Amino acid sequence: MNNTKTIVSRYSWIVVAMLWVVAFLNYLDRILITSMRDPIVADFSLTDAQFGLLTAVFLWSYGTFSPFGGFIADKYSRKKVIVFSVMVWSVVTLWTGYASSFNELLFTRFLMGISEACYIPAALALITDYHKGRTRSLATGLHMSGLYAGLALGGLGGYIATAWGWRLGFHVFGVFGILYSFILVYVLKDYKATSTDTEAEIQETTSENITAIGALKVLFRETSFYIILFYFAVLGMVNWLVYGWLPTFLKDHFKLDLGAAGFSATGYIQIGSFIGVIAGGILADRWTRKNPKGRLYMLIIGFTLGAPFLFLMASTNVFAIAVIAMLVFGLARGFNDSNLMPILRQVADSRYIATGYGLLNFLSTIVGGLMVYVGGALKDAKVDLAIVYQVAAVIMLIATWSLFAVKIKSKT
Repeated sequence: MNNTKTIVSRYSWIVVAMLWVVAFLNYLDRILITSMRDPIVADFSLTDAQFGLLTAVFLWSYGTFSPFGGFIADKYSRKKVIVFSVMVWSVVTLWTGYASSFNELLFTRFLMGISEACYIPAALALITDYHKGRTRSLATGLHMSGLYAGLALGGLGGYIATAWGWRLGFHVFGVFGILYSFILVYVLKDYKATSTDTEAEIQETTSENITAIGALKVLFRETSFYIILFYFAVLGMVNWLVYGWLPTFLKDHFKLDLGAAGFSATGYIQIGSFIGVIAGGILADRWTRKNPKGRLYMLIIGFTLGAPFLFLMASTNVFAIAVIAMLVFGLARGFNDSNLMPILRQVADSRYIATGYGLLNFLSTIVGGLMVYVGGALKDAKVDLAIVYQVAAVIMLIATWSLFAVKIKSKT
């Protein structure tokens, strides 16, 4: 029995390691196109509106199909959904490098959104299938750090485009993803209940009689799920305002050049997030052993600190203070990313956990994409981005404190 437990434990970390690479590719492949803006615009003679549409179409398809991807993972097989997702988006990435017209490029971004939408709900569900209470947040956090790495290194696309042309990056990473999906076929396994699982856990791993309507009824029967939906929608709004407009804000507010503003907007927050996702995972796992609400409190602490520091970043005229504020905000985001799915598993029926996370992704992405547009519209109306961030910080704090009303079912 001890040997079996050791093997299962070892494999549970192999799952995290294998999916870390996938998470890295997930963000790297989607962000490449933004880091290669100038040569792509020149090659296809695009307007700014057309180039912006490439990201908008991705977000719309990604958000819309996230719940469907999650439901399929719950209904059939997390492994198959993950492998299918990686294979398709890697083929699409390769295809993007061969696109010969704007319409073709637009279609590849649409397909990229659909295929990537299937991944995150299935991957987080599989990781939290394997990792129970004492390692769940840490395992989730380690996986999410792969997304940060992909986002951080996505800027390499600009160097690749300068040295070898913009198409090469899509070819290289597309081929790598295709080959890696075949490795996943042989290494990745769906979770099977063991003798150490409780009767409730065994029941929640069965996919029999799962229907879309049934999943929605069960999920929305929980008041706490509505609260988490509200919180995550606000978080999506704030995150996309940061992704979309922080470089512009830093350039205008602190008189930075474009390169320094772009690096500062992603670099400091990413550093804070890397620290937060690991530290938040370890601390939350330990806290939850003593208090079932440990993960929830860790998340609340994160943005109770992070939201005021976002307000501070928008209010200060001292760049060094803004850097500290971005680090703390990144730390809070890391606390969130390591604990949100584990918290969802303490609230919702685990048979529909990927569907639930897909719904969170849907609402967050749709609201976030809308706020990127609203941020631009407000800027056109001469509303300072500092005010936009200050208001967003206050709303984020309110949404965070609403989590005190979430009812936790168990420690797992």
